[in-house]
Amino acid sequence: MEAVITRPDPKSRLAEIDRAMRGRQLGQVRPLIAALLRDEPGFVDAWIAAARFEQMSGDHAAMRQRLARALELAPASPLVRLLDVEAQVHLGQIRDAILALQAMEAEAGEDAAWLSRLSESYTQCGAFEAAERCARRAINAAPDQPAIRYNFASALIATGKLAESEREFDRLIAQTPHDYDAYYNRATLRKQTADDNHVAEIKRMLAAPKRTRMGEVQLQYALALELENLGRYRESFEALQRGAKARRAMMAYRVEGDVETMARIESVFDAAFFERDRAGCRDEGPVFVLGLPRSGTTLVDRILSAHGDIESLGELNDWPLALTALCRDARSKQDMVSRSAGLDMRALGEAYLERTAQRRQSQPWFIDKTPANFLYIGLIAAALPKARIIHLVRDPMDNALGMYKVLFRMGYPFSYEFSDLAQYMRAKERLMDHWRAVLPGRILDVRYEDIIADQEGQTRRLLEHVGVDWDPACLDFHANASPTATASAAQVRQPLYSGAVGRWRRYERELAPLAAMLGVTT
Repeated sequence: MEAVITRPDPKSRLAEIDRAMRGRQLGQVRPLIAALLRDEPGFVDAWIAAARFEQMSGDHAAMRQRLARALELAPASPLVRLLDVEAQVHLGQIRDAILALQAMEAEAGEDAAWLSRLSESYTQCGAFEAAERCARRAINAAPDQPAIRYNFASALIATGKLAESEREFDRLIAQTPHDYDAYYNRATLRKQTADDNHVAEIKRMLAAPKRTRMGEVQLQYALALELENLGRYRESFEALQRGAKARRAMMAYRVEGDVETMARIESVFDAAFFERDRAGCRDEGPVFVLGLPRSGTTLVDRILSAHGDIESLGELNDWPLALTALCRDARSKQDMVSRSAGLDMRALGEAYLERTAQRRQSQPWFIDKTPANFLYIGLIAAALPKARIIHLVRDPMDNALGMYKVLFRMGYPFSYEFSDLAQYMRAKERLMDHWRAVLPGRILDVRYEDIIADQEGQTRRLLEHVGVDWDPACLDFHANASPTATASAAQVRQPLYSGAVGRWRRYERELAPLAAMLGVTT
């Protein structure tokens, strides 16, 4: 008599796969998924798990293939359809993603959870007005759901409805006092006053037990912002240091890795690299606005995109994603740098333009305002020889303080500790010196302080570099109604002001160690 072999039920096998993926044991996951798909080809959750595995592996084309089978099994599933949109966004298929979202939006009815997820997906596509529309429908359908209210309040920031956003964060905090991130977001929306601030409320929350590790960080950053608005600078910096120290303690980041990568970029993209003939893509449309965060990149983006012939695509991942897709086998950052130098530069430029074309309207020029693109200037120059490159420069101490004061959602892990900041900033400046030496005339350096001192003169200089005629609308950049989703969302909706120049002097004693590391005389 043959022995009966029993297999674990599909759900327990799926749970095993989920545990392995959460532990990032990807080598164990693939055979487990392959076996489950073989044994249970009609189990839609197995195909979803397979898609998530491909997503973790960075293969979004394979992710879509897995989701195609899941869609055959569950064509009406919002989860599967939204995952497919996420894959399309990573592949640069923005138009198709938006069409899919529009179809779902028409079907969503009063399903608040679905509408809120649609809002988040529209945001990933840079469709901020559609994101607000869905978030508004969601909160109207489910006003008692804190997560939906948070999403709505956040969507309002991108579309410039800052007063309404503040009211929504007030309601959210009243509903859920332990939503610590709401306190920080609210503090960024306007200048607090002696008669209208939340300092006492934030201090009460800081004294109470926290429900999350990040709660202490978010509250300290909120307190620092509000105290600074009130001119209580010493207390503000003390709160800021407490928040930054707590945030840095949660991270395994090593600034030496980034410093080594920048040094590797300099050695690979040397003068000899640019002496070789390279047939890049000759499109004249791209305008790269780059530099350190908080150096004025958003300000320049808003000035330029107020021109009728220039549109802003905001902060994009399209350049690094296009590069990564062509260097799929790279084993490390250093290996990626080495492999990227051997790419077909025309293919790289075309891949980038194909991705950005999905986001563009009809203007001849478009801005990619991604600060970290300074790392790729060599590749940009080779792959897109007609692209404009604008590099923002700011007083190093004001720039360092600007970064240190922001609780970034993602990226910029060097910004929470003085030594990390100084090492990263010095390495970045060495790399920029290198780019100027090997690419003379390709980079327009623009000082933030010069824009403040001579807005019209610097605006004319920027427009001349792009190659467009004068447009007086650029002087009224704060009237630019286009959405923005950066840390400067509130500031760029105000006329130009000089209050940020020399701001670091308010904290000269506290910042003295950082000034010494940067070689700045106080």
